[in-house]
Amino acid sequence: MALSDPRVAFGDASPGGPAPVAVSVRPHPGAAAVPAAPAPAGGLEGPLVDRYGRVHDDLRISVTDRCNLRCVYCMPEEDMTFLPRAELLSFEEIARLGRVARALGVTSVRLTGGEPLVRRNLVDLVALLAGIGFADLSLTTNATLLAPLARPLAEAGLTRVNVSCDSLRPERFAAIRRRGDLATVLGAMDAAEAAGLAPLKVNVVVLRGENDDEVLDFARFARETGRVVRFIEFMPLDAGGHWERDRLVPGAEVAATIGAHFPLVPLGGHDAAPAERFAFADGRGEVGFISSVTQPFCGACNRLRLTADGAIRNCLFSDDELSVRDVMRAGGSDEAVADVLRAAVGAKHPGHAINEPGFLAPRRSMSMIGG
Repeated sequence: MALSDPRVAFGDASPGGPAPVAVSVRPHPGAAAVPAAPAPAGGLEGPLVDRYGRVHDDLRISVTDRCNLRCVYCMPEEDMTFLPRAELLSFEEIARLGRVARALGVTSVRLTGGEPLVRRNLVDLVALLAGIGFADLSLTTNATLLAPLARPLAEAGLTRVNVSCDSLRPERFAAIRRRGDLATVLGAMDAAEAAGLAPLKVNVVVLRGENDDEVLDFARFARETGRVVRFIEFMPLDAGGHWERDRLVPGAEVAATIGAHFPLVPLGGHDAAPAERFAFADGRGEVGFISSVTQPFCGACNRLRLTADGAIRNCLFSDDELSVRDVMRAGGSDEAVADVLRAAVGAKHPGHAINEPGFLAPRRSMSMIGG
């Protein structure tokens, strides 16, 4: 049955602006009503379960904080200061962490940045991680360097890519990204699909007054190409700390705009994936909505993040970090590395609290954390 108003699937979010909501609106299947004590540390056996019953089987690995673009919602200045190379994890250290994580039940890995493809010889890291046996090994990229690397990455074991693209209009694309060009990114999408890196997802950060008038253009793009377009709310993760709610376009509003022209049908129940998925009612493609601010999905969160300098973060919006790099470089055992992962999961809060008065934006920006 087609949705006449997709906002029904998102709760009561108003199309005129985001309303405060609970810190967690997606209960994890089987989550305990009362937080249980975390499992004792020790050993190389999973799963990684927090006090709220959430099983952590998805690891986002940032390989660099550097980027060759300067997107307005991520990097406020052209002149950025990046981490010294000696502080970055080596490929061998990342692979070691990956092996420990796999033993603890992690089945999915996504490589992020910054822009991961600016890290030299990334194909070698993909091969190392593919050899560990993850069910899913993906990459999020701005795609400016992807076209010549698509086939080598696929041959090394990468399974799919997510491409960031915030406008389908060349001049606006350049204004939002401040570097790069749209034609290169669109060509890279073709190259990725030709190499077998599919299904290809296209991530669009929607900014009021800047690209929100392209929502229907992206819906048509999804219908014409078969690529899954995902609309992402503007989050308080910009390096300059200039995030403002009036620039945020709620996912419910985007869904309503699309649904009024192309009826949408929800796809399945909620799982740990961040996107609310909808198919076009006539079967021509799919779109998704990642509404981290107005409709948090903390109750189903299954993710841990590894920053490029070796810190484990249990939430994108928290400043809590534990350094696994220091443990490894001090000669720590694999069991000690596992203990860091368990400690990070054990300390995880029930939600990110963006909509609560006491919320403070993280000190690190998205490019420093890894998406």
